[in-house]
Amino acid sequence: MAILPAVTIDDVRAAQALLEGITRPTPLEYSRGLSELVGSPVRLKCENLQRAGSFKIRGAYTRMARLTDDEKAAGVVAASAGNHAQGVALAASMLGIRAKVFMPLGAPMPKLLATQGYGADVEQLGTTIDECLVAAQRFADETGAVLIHPFDHPDIVAGQGTCGLEILEQCPDVRTVVVSVGGGGLLAGISTVLRALKPDVRIIGVQAAGAAAYPQSLAAGHPVPLESMATMADGIAVGRPGDVPFAVIQDLVDSVETVSEDSLARALLFLLERAKLVVEPAGAAAAAWLLDGQQDHPLEGPVVAVLSGGNIDPLLLLRIIRHGMAAGGRYLELRFRVPDRPGSLAAVLADCAALDANVVDVAHSRTVKALSVQEVEIGVTLETRGREHADAVTAALREKGYRLSVD
Repeated sequence: MAILPAVTIDDVRAAQALLEGITRPTPLEYSRGLSELVGSPVRLKCENLQRAGSFKIRGAYTRMARLTDDEKAAGVVAASAGNHAQGVALAASMLGIRAKVFMPLGAPMPKLLATQGYGADVEQLGTTIDECLVAAQRFADETGAVLIHPFDHPDIVAGQGTCGLEILEQCPDVRTVVVSVGGGGLLAGISTVLRALKPDVRIIGVQAAGAAAYPQSLAAGHPVPLESMATMADGIAVGRPGDVPFAVIQDLVDSVETVSEDSLARALLFLLERAKLVVEPAGAAAAAWLLDGQQDHPLEGPVVAVLSGGNIDPLLLLRIIRHGMAAGGRYLELRFRVPDRPGSLAAVLADCAALDANVVDVAHSRTVKALSVQEVEIGVTLETRGREHADAVTAALREKGYRLSVD
């Protein structure tokens, strides 16, 4: 006897009817820069502009609206790095349900404050979503509150799948869809829709390389927990795929790829500069994979990349902008060994200026072990126009006879 899927297209359509007037259809924006790079039209599905700043309200509200009166009276509990927390808190405020949310220590402050602002009781512990999930399950067992899992429930997957229905409504001729992946709820929901209504679409998931549980789990044929994670993309830093989304993704998704931290930073900066969109690292994973240009063969277009969230701490945004500029060759850090005499610094700065490299920072050091008594090391941070300009500046300075190293 055939095994029925945990989530069907009818489940997603029912979720869409339930979400009428609750969520907003997010825009699908054409990206000229990505289109030129990929060689096919690329459009960005802007879930960073959804209510509460991510797609999470779709699944959270769907799940919570279907609770019985007794379950609603008992309250709900969730675990999240921030986006699911906000989705649950917002849904709870709409439905009149008490909400408790466990968030990791170090969760982005805007996400924490927004969750509290929607009325949820927030408790911070541990450093990962998985640790918070353990605490949330314990709280549910002790109090009778209903655990609203961030991705591992059919209602959550069905709610997230409504994003896929919008993609098909907005871009009926779509040929490739790229989606960021954490636990897998969004990718599973979108895949359910696409395989039912447009089965020949290529579906690609993207994870941060430092928190990529899906590739090894798909290779093993079952969810395999990661031993450790390290990524700035807190929204997709999930140590173990959910059983429900994993089964869907295993059957329906063409591949799950990975991107580096540098790629995430470059993508975030690209989206800010070129698309005028504020996106968090987890939300930029799909665009990062397209920007990497390492696809195994040309992508058939139109291509839709889902920007899954935009809730980013401004302080992290500043650091990522700097990191992204450095990764893109926009910042160049050089260390010069020069004679320790008047005029040496002025000469270095004048030569940098002559090469149209703007000096951002300067540091002196006379205590570097390799220096002779008559030498000083000058560290200079330069702002350049990009990788080619940075390479040209370095080469020109070496031609002038400077002994320098590139950090």
